[in-house]
Amino acid sequence: MMRRVIAGIGGIALAATLSQFPEYAQQYTQRLGGAVDELRVITEDFDRAATQEGLDRQAALQRYNNSSDSFLAGRGDSMGRTFQRYEHLSQTLARIEGAGPIERLQSLPAYLDSDVGRRTLDAYKPAMPVTLEGVLYAGAGFMLGYLLLSALVRFCALPFRRRGRQRAYRG
Repeated sequence: MMRRVIAGIGGIALAATLSQFPEYAQQYTQRLGGAVDELRVITEDFDRAATQEGLDRQAALQRYNNSSDSFLAGRGDSMGRTFQRYEHLSQTLARIEGAGPIERLQSLPAYLDSDVGRRTLDAYKPAMPVTLEGVLYAGAGFMLGYLLLSALVRFCALPFRRRGRQRAYRG
């Protein structure tokens, strides 16, 4: 009886923990989408200004870099990094939006190892998702937690059971 109660508590705890992953992934995707949208505005504005001057992006960046003014040269480097970040985050967003629940879970370390991932975690608000994905994660968490704690309690109880059996045979 006690083993079932402890295992049930473990199941509920792991269910609550695992059910948070879809919510974190959703908040991460929203934050990432916002970053991509803002970088898109900057990129398109730069490209539009370059086109008006008869330049493509690379030629416009080259103008910055060729400038003897250190401020302008620095701005050119900064814009180059902005375009690289835009491409990287856009590709990441496309991968996440096309990923299934298991793929997203496998990508968790990559989410957390990014600037957007850390900011998402800093601002994360726990929630109980009621999507099918959230229910599946919660169910898997409950089963895994229940089984792990049940096995742990049985393992810890083994020395006491053997003593009880030995006394029963002697008596």
